[in-house]
Amino acid sequence: MPWGSPTSLRWPRWPRASPSGPPSRSRTPCTPPGASPSRCGPRRRVPGAPLDRAPRGWAAYAAWAGCAAALGLATIVANGNLVPQRLADLDIGRLYDSRDGWLALLEVNAFIAAALCARSRRPSAAALPLAAVIFAEALRAHPPVEDSALVGSGLTLVHLTCGALWAGGLLYVLRMLRRWRTTSPEEGVAVLGLYARVAAVLFAAITVTGCFSTLRRMPPGTVMDQLTETAYGRTLLAKVLVVAVVAVLALLARRRLRGTGDRLRAYVPARGEVAALGVVVVLSALLTSVPVPIRW
Repeated sequence: MPWGSPTSLRWPRWPRASPSGPPSRSRTPCTPPGASPSRCGPRRRVPGAPLDRAPRGWAAYAAWAGCAAALGLATIVANGNLVPQRLADLDIGRLYDSRDGWLALLEVNAFIAAALCARSRRPSAAALPLAAVIFAEALRAHPPVEDSALVGSGLTLVHLTCGALWAGGLLYVLRMLRRWRTTSPEEGVAVLGLYARVAAVLFAAITVTGCFSTLRRMPPGTVMDQLTETAYGRTLLAKVLVVAVVAVLALLARRRLRGTGDRLRAYVPARGEVAALGVVVVLSALLTSVPVPIRW
């Protein structure tokens, strides 16, 4: 899901106060009128960080990719939750006659709005439509006929939000570190260290919500059997194993950040971490397409 796009991690760019007239547009980020850049946000936490050379965001591209995926979901809903084989199979009326159809249309329109916001003067506004996408996906994953559907939707909402911020944030920080590697290596490592603190909290939230969601799908006494005997369980088991690899890589990167040697070595395990997170995203998508396990 593109909710974790770099838009949410780009610091705002404020106009710099001009003594000779109205505020002028400046490329200096995070500088409110009359304030010093060194006393604002990330620049205050990482002195000397060249935020004016931060990598360009990929939010618009990610939003259009999400829009394409949402359109694919809408076509499946328009064919009665089956993959259409030809154009004649589609019944657009089903999108307006069902809950899944309305949610699919909401996701399509929200992604379009996010892409347009990402190209506007206020790219941070894309956070609102992207939040709507996660809200719609959380509702879609738990139909009303399910027991305690709102509880499940709440768990999924937190799980998806934290996962998107974790993956998207790491990708953007690594792009920043790569760009600053020769000119400002210490500042890049410092930003990675700041991200690591936030990632620890996100990982804890993902773990807790994932465990509770699993226990809702699989009663404690049947977890081990269903993990190996059902398609849902095997996919979930693969996801858990990859997440364990991600955790090990994250700890290795954190250890190198705290070491006394070359802290830039943390870039290697962090890069492996973001690649493994990509696999986690794919496995999470598969979980939405395989049959939900039967509660024995």
